[in-house]
Amino acid sequence: MKTCDFYYDLPQELIAQTPMEKRDGSRLMILDRRTGEIGHRRFYDLPSLLCPGDCLIMNDSRVLPARLLGRRLPGGGACEVLLLTDRGENVWECLVRPGRKLRAGARMTFGDGSLTAEVVRELADGNRRIRFEYEGIFLEVLERLGKMPLPPYIKEELQDQERYQTVYSKVLGSAAAPTAGLHFTKPLLEEIAARGVNLGYVTLHVGLGTFRPVKEDTIEDHEMHSEFCTVPQETAELINRTKAAGGRVICVGTTSCRTLESWAEEDGHMEPRSGWTNIYIYPGCRFKVMDGLVTNFHLPESTLIMLVSAFAGREAVLNAYREAVRERYRFFSFGDAMFIS
Repeated sequence: MKTCDFYYDLPQELIAQTPMEKRDGSRLMILDRRTGEIGHRRFYDLPSLLCPGDCLIMNDSRVLPARLLGRRLPGGGACEVLLLTDRGENVWECLVRPGRKLRAGARMTFGDGSLTAEVVRELADGNRRIRFEYEGIFLEVLERLGKMPLPPYIKEELQDQERYQTVYSKVLGSAAAPTAGLHFTKPLLEEIAARGVNLGYVTLHVGLGTFRPVKEDTIEDHEMHSEFCTVPQETAELINRTKAAGGRVICVGTTSCRTLESWAEEDGHMEPRSGWTNIYIYPGCRFKVMDGLVTNFHLPESTLIMLVSAFAGREAVLNAYREAVRERYRFFSFGDAMFIS
């Protein structure tokens, strides 16, 4: 298939720049993947769309405040570092600006000088390996000095950094939020559980590769990025019990879907597992575990809209996106949601 087969026209003003005042007040499009029928609700209506015996699988990864604004040493200009991957021994793989000024050996300082850094290696893809120097615990320093690494299509400053975290986030490690989960509130999760729906958690640390465009003309030629993910014992057991009892496994977000589909056996059986995945799901792929998907509206020609199209059908998904544009839905990370079943 061609990458251009997943294009749709999106007016710029529909890209949400700020979160809704209430997380669960966002709109919720309902898409029946068997009939293509579309409905319109609010996210707080989601519990009524779930059945006792279903299970909801969520990604509990927490976003690192991984954007560091500092100055080059000695006495240099401004610089920006975005943490991507922890390489151990205080070394991180990072994106940097300005790249031409931050070559191997360049030094930087952040905040009050309690965090300093040196570029130790330039990588072929333009990233840098950077060694950080600090006192105390790095994640605590980061919580104090770092900012949320918002996607490039969001131009507004985020007033409350917790609005780019899910209410159930727990395991630090993502460079971007698993945004389908941003709509949930703790009372909404309690209401879902009270209806007899089981809640389970996986961890996938979202990388910035999720925003990388597909540049190849043919989708099969795209090289998928890798991300670290975990299915814990209790979640694997929950999924197996749900399937055996005839319930549905509903993933919250493409990250939860990718985690389960990475490690599921061919018959859908789950075992606990951790590791790196570069699973690439596009039309023609067979889903082994997932029966339903809660997701946001994704960028045109992205691997995420390809995954959704693999689940619900390309024509049905593009028709739903056209309907969302007509109905003035909000798009992308802080936008509205869709429930596909």
